[in-house]
Amino acid sequence: MKKHNFSAGPCILPQEVFKEASQALLDYNDSGLSIIEISHRSKDFVDIMEEARSLALELLGLEGKGYKALFLQGGASTQFLMAAYNLLTSKAGYINTGSWSDKAIKEAKLFGKVVEIASSKDANYNYIPKGYEIPDSLDYVHCTSNNTIFGTQIKDFPASNSPLVCDMSSDIFSRQLDFSKFSLIYAGAQKNMGPAGTTLVVVKEDILGKINRQIPSMLDYQVHISKGSMFNTPPVFAVYVSMLTLRWLKQLGGIPAIEELNEKKAKLIYSEIDLNPLFKGFAANEDRSTMNATFTLVNEDLKETFDTMWKEAGINGVNGHRSVGGYRASMYNAMTMESVAALVDVMGDLERKA
Repeated sequence: MKKHNFSAGPCILPQEVFKEASQALLDYNDSGLSIIEISHRSKDFVDIMEEARSLALELLGLEGKGYKALFLQGGASTQFLMAAYNLLTSKAGYINTGSWSDKAIKEAKLFGKVVEIASSKDANYNYIPKGYEIPDSLDYVHCTSNNTIFGTQIKDFPASNSPLVCDMSSDIFSRQLDFSKFSLIYAGAQKNMGPAGTTLVVVKEDILGKINRQIPSMLDYQVHISKGSMFNTPPVFAVYVSMLTLRWLKQLGGIPAIEELNEKKAKLIYSEIDLNPLFKGFAANEDRSTMNATFTLVNEDLKETFDTMWKEAGINGVNGHRSVGGYRASMYNAMTMESVAALVDVMGDLERKA
């Protein structure tokens, strides 16, 4: 039976990528060596790293605009502190839209003053704050573009004279944006790009080198840029699979093509949530994420029946996060319409049986 994997991450990747990566585990480029045993200093891997970095900038429309792409380790959680370490001298502003924003704020407070510009904590983060004012003289403004746990997504990003920093871990490469508005973007690979183990960082070089503190080498963006993202042994397999996924996306037609598909998937499941009287959405309608649809049962007495039905249909990973409860359908770039339709069919069958 086909499995429909709605896991929030690590998550589904394109089947073509799985197949090519599995072959490379046995024999990369007819070398007789596995991709995970070749030297990270070999031409084979240096070429992989360079292609991955180049594709990231190309797909984001940032080539030749003063940006560098890095593949680092430690997940977005390390970027919470690394961004502040490199940029925060006196005061930074944060928009708090969920658990990950909250964690980023906690880390930034170790390096300077943090101003919480806006927050949706009052409603368990089920909406994106609006109508707030951004103070002057901030070192940077930080936001989280998509909130995996709560199923919200920023549609209109704040305009600021300060550098804009964004955690795009769960919707990177999923929709068209003017990425040049951001001075620093970071994203864990394990949603739209590759397996867990590497984090994409895209940084505008001219925002760096302006702080007085000494930064440990492993946490210094300028060190990683100077070494071509090879300061230390990189996560070879994670970078390789990320490169394959970025190739796949480019061949598909890039971000415009995948955005069109993502919008169709989101429309399909949200239509069912809204029309089916047995379900209700968690996130405010205008802030709904195209990546993570969060919803609950109106009548919890149906939970056992519904859970049995979706499991029997080969559906995996739709249980909601404990902070929200209910269900969460994560529909990252590699998720097919077929899989979304399978979940929608089960939801419809539940209504007919109830």
